[in-house]
Order: sequence, then structure tokens, then C-alpha cells
Amino acid sequence: MSCRSIFYSGLLVIFTCSSCGHKETSTMKPTGENRIVQKNDGSVSLILDKASRYCDVVNPSNNTADWNVVISNPGRFKVWLSSATVDTSNLKYANTVRISLLDNHLEVNPLCDRIIKNSDEVHYPYFRADSYIGSIFVSEPGEYNIQLISEKVVTNDSDSKNVSSTGDTRLMSLLLMPEAK
Repeated sequence: MSCRSIFYSGLLVIFTCSSCGHKETSTMKPTGENRIVQKNDGSVSLILDKASRYCDVVNPSNNTADWNVVISNPGRFKVWLSSATVDTSNLKYANTVRISLLDNHLEVNPLCDRIIKNSDEVHYPYFRADSYIGSIFVSEPGEYNIQLISEKVVTNDSDSKNVSSTGDTRLMSLLLMPEAK
């Protein structure tokens, strides 16, 4: 075998190996694009449209949203889930919502704890309904990954197709509010 054919075979192997597992889908965004910085008041607002999202067609209860969050003022945070809903008495989440941050794991079936009328984020016939999920503790400043798993996580591409699968409720955001010291 000539040196030239060995060289080209080697290049082919390198290109093949380097491209394995690096396929980017349309639902994934580069890390820098979805980095969220904690606000001056200590809150962190995680809007679904700014998350990296994965939708499982076979099992929508595994649909996932991820955010990279920069926490500058650590401590205990109350976690609230905001939904747009037509029926404020029943949010119609078929499965529990799971939220993970480091070793903090919350899993609840969202209830309507607060109703926000005339919210700028939703339009008639929808109301904004906030659900208290629990609290999490962040011990030190840094960049963290927050993951939310729910059948209500949909991509922009599938949003119009999944209106019937998400029912009268649409997941909008996750809000971390610092607890008073």
C-alpha cells in the first residue's frame, strides 16, 4: 500500500470519528444562547422559549428543557412554575413535573396556587397560573444547569402541532425567587 493511500485512509478515519455523536438538532441551541443571569433582586426567570429543548415523540412525559444559569447570590430559592391556561381549576398536567439542579430534585403535579389576571404574557382566553413547586438551595455562586421534565415542554416547531397534546394549558416559564433571610 502506498503512503498516499495510507494518508487518505487515515484522514477518512479521523473525519469519520470526529463527526460521530456531534449531530445538532434544530431544537438545540448553543450554550451561550441560553445562559440566564440572576437579576439584581435575586430572582431568576427561566422562559421556556430560551431553553434548549428535547421532545420525545414516543413518550412526551420525558420532554426536557435545560437552562444554564449564573447564580451570583446563592441561597434558598422558592421555585414557581408559570402556565398559560384556560381552566384555572385544573391545569391538566398528565404527569408530574420534575425539576433538577445539582442534588436538588423536585417532583410535583402542578396545582393553581396563584392566578394572574390581565398578565402581559398571555392573551384571552388564557390566564397565567403560577404553581408553587418547592424550594432548592444553592450553596455558592457559579454557573449551574437547571432541567425541567414535563409533557408540556414543546419545541417551537412542534408547538402548533401539539396543541391537542398539551390541552388547555401551556407551560411558559420557571421562576426562582430568593427566600427572605
